[in-house]
Amino acid sequence: MDEPHVLLTNDDGIDSVGFRALYDALSEFTEVTAVAPSGDKSAVGRAMSREVEVETHELGYAIHGTPADCTVVGLEALCPDVDMVIAGCNRGANLGAYVLGRSGTVSAAVEAAFFDVPAIAVSLYVPGSDGEWQHAADQPEDYRNAAEATTYLVDHALGAGVFEQAEYLNVNAPIWSEGEDLAPIEITEPSTLYDMRAERRGERISLTDNVWARMRDGDLPDPQGTDRRAIVEGRVSVSPLTAPHTTQHHEALDALAETYRN
Repeated sequence: MDEPHVLLTNDDGIDSVGFRALYDALSEFTEVTAVAPSGDKSAVGRAMSREVEVETHELGYAIHGTPADCTVVGLEALCPDVDMVIAGCNRGANLGAYVLGRSGTVSAAVEAAFFDVPAIAVSLYVPGSDGEWQHAADQPEDYRNAAEATTYLVDHALGAGVFEQAEYLNVNAPIWSEGEDLAPIEITEPSTLYDMRAERRGERISLTDNVWARMRDGDLPDPQGTDRRAIVEGRVSVSPLTAPHTTQHHEALDALAETYRN
């Protein structure tokens, strides 16, 4: 195909290191229009605004809104002719079925799917203890695995017919270090491991996602073929997904409906 035109968004904000790493990598062979939040909008899911302020930015447009806002604003008002939406690169992995609805990065890709525009959500796995990871991955080269995998998929996935079955791809890449080979790609499914904890201390209740501690300790029951197993073992996880939510015929519900108010 001719040079593709991509809309690039994220949830860490348009000035984040991971966003610039993807912007620079994609710009080498695509036309890139940045439509991203003006500041950090992490973990807002598919929250949507009724009105947003738009500012011009050296990379494109900074939106005072959510990642889902950015997708809608971009596809409807700013760059409706794009071939694909890329969301990322997020600092911090988006792994497991339970995080898909929470992640602003993934939600931007899901929003694109409802426009029938192929999309890729890209995140970087940054190991470390609580709070530590937020200060890591502060150099563009840290995102090399993510950038290389994303550019490869953008360059080949449309022509290969990937999006005839998948509506979006959820990509998670390990951090790259000088001297390392590029991480290989593995096609995966989201892990179903769920280990949220809630602990009450007087009038306050703390919520903890215990999965991250289990990842650090190597205590993971995830089998081969899952996104979390791939990333812990140093591979780029690519999960082909469809936009929520699925539906199917339920005979038990049919029976309940027939007896309602009878």
